[in-house]
Amino acid sequence: MILLSDPVISRIPVVESGEKLLDLRGIPALRLDPRLADAAGAYARLRLSVVDRLVTAQTLLPPELHFLVIEGFRPLELQKRYFDAHVDRLRTARPGHEPAWYRREAGRYISPPEVAPHVAGAAVDLTLCDADGNELWLGTQVNDTDTDACHTASTSISTDAAERRHILGEALEAAGLINYPTEWWHWCYGDRYWAYVTGASAARYGPLTLADL
Repeated sequence: MILLSDPVISRIPVVESGEKLLDLRGIPALRLDPRLADAAGAYARLRLSVVDRLVTAQTLLPPELHFLVIEGFRPLELQKRYFDAHVDRLRTARPGHEPAWYRREAGRYISPPEVAPHVAGAAVDLTLCDADGNELWLGTQVNDTDTDACHTASTSISTDAAERRHILGEALEAAGLINYPTEWWHWCYGDRYWAYVTGASAARYGPLTLADL
């Protein structure tokens, strides 16, 4: 498995498409969870083509199920804070390694800021809910990386959770999104990781700032 921290990802060029960020709060077909809401509404923004694919994927779900979007765009400063904090936790838990080792291991779950799909508005963290908006259990909480159960193909989760992951993934893959296999909830389109997995010659989206909202 190639991690986001692998140099092969950072070497992929970006040919910026210039697509705008859309506010999912104005897209009736998609449901948002407020747990990571911020004052600027960054969490609810994604690139146009990502939104189009999400809406398409929603139509491919069974009628009683809906996507529940947790987070889209993430400002660079916040991504850097998450990544540095994870590196610090690794240094405390597993001392004695070279800096490159900590950076590589941190990339299992937190992307290096310079290649982060969320920073490009190209990634979405999401799960499933029922028609009444009740979040369904898919084996772990979203963003819970404390055990390998967060890996998309984990065999340590219940049959029901595994089936829901399959339903979620089947719809998103059919719409053209790519999963990061250590996080069942993380899906992307148009970023460097997407380019690597699909064999595209370049990523479509590079980093954005809050000024782009």
